[in-house]
Amino acid sequence: MEVTTMADDKRNFALRESSGEESSVFSGRTPRQAALKAARRLTPASSEDAADRTELRLREKGTTKVHIYEGWAWEENAPDDKPDWMPDDITEANVSKQGIEHLDEI
Repeated sequence: MEVTTMADDKRNFALRESSGEESSVFSGRTPRQAALKAARRLTPASSEDAADRTELRLREKGTTKVHIYEGWAWEENAPDDKPDWMPDDITEANVSKQGIEHLDEI
């Protein structure tokens, strides 16, 4: 019987720039989880309504599949029950799936 760990379920997604270069790699069990991690690196706005939408293109490593998301980030106050190490203002993010493209080659 094979025992699987949480790390075995992780998939890697490379963030693609408009030039086709891949600048960062985000891991997650799903493409959305990786897209949320990428969105949190965007410059945060003062509120969710004021946040600029940015296209995020994530290629699943080892495949020609590119997951396309619209992502945005904003600043919020940390919750009252936050741990001591957490700052008073935190970056929140959200994404919306736009579709999937298939590349001709990796």
